[in-house]
Amino acid sequence: MFIDQAEIFVRSGKGGNGAVHFRREKYVPRGGPDGGDGGRGGDVVLEVQPTLNTLSTFRFTTRFIAEDGRNGAKQNMTGRSAGELVIPVPPGTVVSDVLTGEVTGDLTEPGQRLVVCKGGRGGRGNTHFKSSVNQAPRAAEKGEPGEEKTLKLELKLIADIGIVGVPNAGKSTLLAALTNARPKIAPYPFTTLEPNLGVARIDGETTVVLADIPGLIEGASQGVGLGHDFLRHVQRTRVLVHLLDGLAADPLADYAQINAELSLFDPNLAKKPQVVALNKMDQPQAVENWEKVKARFRKQKIDVMQVSALSRSGARELLLEAARRLAEAPAAQEAAPSLPVYRPRVDGRQFEVKREGERDWRVSGAGIERAAAMTYWEHSASVRRFQKLMERLGAEKALREAGIQEGDTVHVGEFELEWQD
Repeated sequence: MFIDQAEIFVRSGKGGNGAVHFRREKYVPRGGPDGGDGGRGGDVVLEVQPTLNTLSTFRFTTRFIAEDGRNGAKQNMTGRSAGELVIPVPPGTVVSDVLTGEVTGDLTEPGQRLVVCKGGRGGRGNTHFKSSVNQAPRAAEKGEPGEEKTLKLELKLIADIGIVGVPNAGKSTLLAALTNARPKIAPYPFTTLEPNLGVARIDGETTVVLADIPGLIEGASQGVGLGHDFLRHVQRTRVLVHLLDGLAADPLADYAQINAELSLFDPNLAKKPQVVALNKMDQPQAVENWEKVKARFRKQKIDVMQVSALSRSGARELLLEAARRLAEAPAAQEAAPSLPVYRPRVDGRQFEVKREGERDWRVSGAGIERAAAMTYWEHSASVRRFQKLMERLGAEKALREAGIQEGDTVHVGEFELEWQD
């Protein structure tokens, strides 16, 4: 089954906790702190695997969670860092964040990698908190929480030449005539329910990839018929073969309709080079209409070729003309330049204080919530360290100015703290 859209949930690993430990050894009465650091959590990475051509892998498996880092231990032993979780995707996968709608990556090259969630760093052991005035620190850090996202994966097939046209124009038959592809072919509309790829050889050293796009009808750009789901696959092609039905009542009207739908979906599609060909020239009616159709296209200054995909007459000439246009077309990266994305850095010192009830307050902010998640609440020294952080960031002052009272509850992330003056 061809699947070209999927939503997946990904979460990177949490960092390992730092250890609170003191060296205890015979004849060493004051060994000092020797708690080790936690290991780093695993990243979640998307990697292009060229043997894939569909997103069907994600039909049943939609949750991907990386391994957590291991905790630190005594004798300054650092916990093991987790390995990265690699998710293979086909070439042409566009990755976007479902929550924000922001495109985070466009994976086209074999082996290309995209880190979508970075693993949390390991917490520091109590060795890092010793000083001349605090030689026995009972403070350490828990591991940094991992990131989690819901991602939308959208596949846009990568082909040099796309074959477009109305239903029953003979696109699948032409693809079979030019390549070794074996698409489903039958004499009724919408035989092709999914795009098909094929490789055609121009000469001993040159090959091109062709894509047969399912038939487009009027309103395809607004979701009518099958076109809305498959028009995206035309976006990556550099040259279009516009195949017309030689038995149609008005091939020129079909030509105008398809081009209108392409431009409505993406204005850049109308700028792609096109090779126009009238198919089914093995039929007497198509042969009779040829001169009249040719004259009408000539009035519009459009060159049209004749071809019979069934008998393969003119198919080789059509392929060579498309290859010539392809050689003259701009390279893929020039045809669709990628615009730089500017992402403002999140200031970890920023926070917001809100009143959530008569005696409840919430302090929210990326830095302060991360610090709360990394605090050992069972160790008084770690709690004092968090209190100093609140004071240093200005959260304590902001709460006082907002009117907090003795005994009120302060929420920071998942944690509840009781306010005491």
